Amino acid sequence: MQTIVLLTISNIFMTFAWYGHLKFKSSPLWLAILVSWGIAFVEYCFQVPANRSGHGQFSAAQLKTMQEVITLVVFSVFSVFYLKESLKWNYLAGFALIIGAVFLIFKKW
Repeated sequence: MQTIVLLTISNIFMTFAWYGHLKFKSSPLWLAILVSWGIAFVEYCFQVPANRSGHGQFSAAQLKTMQEVITLVVFSVFSVFYLKESLKWNYLAGFALIIGAVFLIFKKW
């Protein structure tokens, strides 16, 4: 559970680092880059411990898969509530296909 919590926190910071500046397009690009780097530093303070503590319980491929699913959930919430964009049916269908990939990666064969 610790790994999932840390990955979720890191993804919240990373989503703001990557996409938060889209609401401030009038700001200079150099400022957006500097602020994004600062936010990304905080993200790494959660991401690295998440991967270190989770590796062993999970494989690297499983950790990456968890991170991607968490990223999609965090980004979906972010895009709807922060960027005021709607989730379209094809986005949700694509996410469902990714959930199928999660099954394949985590299934004990």
